[in-house]
Amino acid sequence: MTASPTTLKDVSTVSGITVRLAGDSGDGMQLLGTQLTNTSALAGNDVATFPDFPAEIRAPRGTRAGVSGFQVRFASEEIFTPGDHLDALVVMNPAAMVTNLGDLRKGGILIANEDGFNEKEFKLAKVESNPLDASVIEEVYRVIKVPMTTLTRDAVAAHGLSQKIADRCKNFFAMGLVYWLFGRSLDPTLRFIQDKFGKKPDIAAANEAALRAGWAYGETTEAFGESYQVEAAELEKGTYRNMMGNQALAWGLVAASKLSSKDMFYGTYPITPASDILHELTRFKNFGVRTFQAEDEIAAVCATIGAAFGGTMAVTASSGPGIALKAEAMGLGMMLELPMIVINVQRGGPSTGLPTKTEQSDLLQCMFGRNGESPLPILAPRSPGDCFDIAVEAWRIATECMCPVVILSDGYIANGSEPWKIPDVAKLPKIEVKHPEGSDPDEPFMPYARDENLARPWAIPGTPGLMHRLGGLEKEDGTGNVSYDPANHQHMTDTRAAKVNRIAERIPDQDVYGETSGDVLLISWGGTYGACHTAVRNCRKAGHSVSHAHLRYINPMPKNLGELMKGFNKVIVPELNTGQLRMLLRAKYLVDCIGVNKIQGKPFAVSELVEAIQEHVSTAKGGKSESDVRSKAG
Repeated sequence: MTASPTTLKDVSTVSGITVRLAGDSGDGMQLLGTQLTNTSALAGNDVATFPDFPAEIRAPRGTRAGVSGFQVRFASEEIFTPGDHLDALVVMNPAAMVTNLGDLRKGGILIANEDGFNEKEFKLAKVESNPLDASVIEEVYRVIKVPMTTLTRDAVAAHGLSQKIADRCKNFFAMGLVYWLFGRSLDPTLRFIQDKFGKKPDIAAANEAALRAGWAYGETTEAFGESYQVEAAELEKGTYRNMMGNQALAWGLVAASKLSSKDMFYGTYPITPASDILHELTRFKNFGVRTFQAEDEIAAVCATIGAAFGGTMAVTASSGPGIALKAEAMGLGMMLELPMIVINVQRGGPSTGLPTKTEQSDLLQCMFGRNGESPLPILAPRSPGDCFDIAVEAWRIATECMCPVVILSDGYIANGSEPWKIPDVAKLPKIEVKHPEGSDPDEPFMPYARDENLARPWAIPGTPGLMHRLGGLEKEDGTGNVSYDPANHQHMTDTRAAKVNRIAERIPDQDVYGETSGDVLLISWGGTYGACHTAVRNCRKAGHSVSHAHLRYINPMPKNLGELMKGFNKVIVPELNTGQLRMLLRAKYLVDCIGVNKIQGKPFAVSELVEAIQEHVSTAKGGKSESDVRSKAG
């Protein structure tokens, strides 16, 4: 394999770059973005990504609804979001251009495959004329028109491919051009091509030729006078790898099973955006992982309950529609008091909603979406890498308390990626799991006796002397026998609730970025962490009295949160819903909260949150105000 070339043109060093690649769902934009991400991570940059693609497997070609995009931000400093505005936008057709151009900053680079701009494509994109010919485009942006399809065909002509197959290589041409423009090495992608297409030498050779042709075009064309270079970031010392959220969740589950010396059962039904957890876990059979793709959501969760009863680490996952179907069985798991993990990777709703877009609208569903008094612990990761730690923590809580634990992830976290520091496995704390070994025949087994955490014993079926009754009917305290006694029902309901509430005594106090009192406190949860943290950091640099508290423990909440909130004149709660956490905070702590809400299938932009903070900081100095709910729902 020939080494990666080096440029002879001028190179300008910048602190960071945000680029978005957009085209039809069949144009390979996700592959291009993934390779750019991996290459940037290997270069030592801090990286944040935002894949965005249609729900259909093959969306209508050339239409606005069929546009697939991948945004990558790489920087020489620590970053927390994929960026608000684009420095460069690469588009393969008119639909990709008109749906994404609004995010390109003034003076930004627009690279267009001019071969994809023709009358047929104009009609599909519902534009009357070529958007590249608009005079305002040339005035506002640096427009680079590249005949990518033609140049790709020329580059691969010697490899005997059909025109249809040859055109599929144009994403590698675009990749080569982007690599030249931003000083990325070709070597990682050249290795990927050999690994991916090595068994098809003609395809591998054609993709390599297209990649090198794209790089050469950037080097030789007069359209670019210079390229850009982003130096390595100063991250904490360690070994890093690029990690997506669903992948980190899978790895965290495997780690938790090993830390507790338990094999793992994963029962699920395929659903976007949770399916990749199943795909990743199927690779770890050698670690005692057993995956089960059920015929439906109810079968998946019921099989998971059976695995938990059998003494295995039991996990199921879905998104909002599937969690609705699992709700009754989740209540059964709570009533049986068996340890298991239920993962909800949230997406836009209701109903089928927006399957490939992000949202945080399932919080109340997971809090209250079961019949009867059925409280469950809820945890939420803040970033792709944090999914690993949340998975381990969820299993620790499940085994300590003998109950199902919900992990609330979301599409933004699940499909996004960041550099993840690989932990020293030997230093991860063990998860102690104890099973009763059997009892004296003269002393009957008490399956609902309680320990200091109010957890009952986890008895393995078939253990001599531990036979007991199990089911969804109310249990008699201690014996587990069916009981219709009113006082017992009250007692068992209170005990199950107290078991969850006591978790607050064993989790860390809520930490704060900034002071513990002041004008404004921003409270966030889930995938909004990056935008909220960056917005608060920017406002603090501007001299504003603002702090940030991000919740990873949603139920129960950290025991110091109420007092923390009362130390600020105003509390702002940004959410990708209509204010679900805000409602919970108001009800529990009787503190007025200001909602900043957005339901557009997109994450918050940092600028949106900075604007909200600045609006309320100016009035917070005068004391607390009446309820002020601010909506960005469109």
